[in-house]
Amino acid sequence: MKLQNVTDTSSRLHGKWYDDACGTAFGLELVGERWSLLIMRELMFGPRRFSDIRAGVPGISAKVLTERLTTLEANGVLTRRIVEETATVQVYELTEWGYAAEPVIQELGRWAVASPLHDTTLPLSAASFMMSLRTMFDARLALLFEARIGFRIGDEKFLANLSHGALSIARDRLDQAQAIFFAPEAPPLAALFYGGVPFEELEAQGAVEISGRRELALRFAEIFTLPDKVG
Repeated sequence: MKLQNVTDTSSRLHGKWYDDACGTAFGLELVGERWSLLIMRELMFGPRRFSDIRAGVPGISAKVLTERLTTLEANGVLTRRIVEETATVQVYELTEWGYAAEPVIQELGRWAVASPLHDTTLPLSAASFMMSLRTMFDARLALLFEARIGFRIGDEKFLANLSHGALSIARDRLDQAQAIFFAPEAPPLAALFYGGVPFEELEAQGAVEISGRRELALRFAEIFTLPDKVG
């Protein structure tokens, strides 16, 4: 009887969809609703405002975003808090357990882009591109290579630190960067890093600029590889 009570409580919390004790099934009940993983992706680099999240996931409505944030908070994946900037602002951020889902998101992305059906021409958020760097990083190509590379994508700033064969990326100031990529949006950077489009071509179009040590930045762009397509 006690076990039944625990099950009932869990069902009220996350929605009883599968009637399956498998951890994968339970994981889908927690974060498997449409948009949930993309919301988590946008939060992987730190807390964001409601408007920031919606800008990174432009296909979602305000109503659905509110519903997904509420569900993810109830399930312990994220939390909300108030920060004092120029005005009182509410932000959402992943819990420690929420951040622990990053390898799941990375491996799902790595698996999916091997499909020949993957459409690289669709919109790409800044957080999504930066997540791709953490996912597609090839440590074998980064041996004996250290760099601090900044990214300014629209109004968003990220600093990538490559040291001792490990890569970390965070939202950060760029004053410590040895080189900085500037792009109004993420797709041109994806074209440079993954699509084989020469930097000179993107620069001529005004799509990507580099300040600082250009050669270092372009070498950095070469240490990310996509998986081979299946079929």
